[in-house]
Amino acid sequence: MNIGQAAAASGVSAKMIRYYESVGLIRKAVRTEAGYRVYSDDEVHTLRFIRRARDLGFSVEQIAGLLTLWQDRDRSSADVKRIALEHVTELEQKVEGLKQMIATLKHLSASCHGDHRPDCPILDDLALQPPAKSARRANAGDGSRARHA
Repeated sequence: MNIGQAAAASGVSAKMIRYYESVGLIRKAVRTEAGYRVYSDDEVHTLRFIRRARDLGFSVEQIAGLLTLWQDRDRSSADVKRIALEHVTELEQKVEGLKQMIATLKHLSASCHGDHRPDCPILDDLALQPPAKSARRANAGDGSRARHA
């Protein structure tokens, strides 16, 4: 099937299929004499795997590891579980950060009069000098994003 058909069958856009090829998540597609990409049912199955992993928030690097484990029938399920639980921890940290951002914004919004006056504690807070990166990383609950997937 061509890239459009593979995209429709897998739920992965043609642009992302090309990207996944470029970063090595999937093999370079076989091409017709006219240069069109051709995908097998197995490759579409792999694309569905990638799509589901992305839907669960796994990074490209994590997906590469999961794909390797998925294709290795001699692997230990403990390796897969370790990756999943590490990801759970990352997601929980992101949730905590989001909760703290919400609390901060609620506090700032409650402090703002929301009237015709120009003074605004929300803008005042945004204009403050941010803490140093090392301080943000040390304070896991400040809502900053040390890295993203």
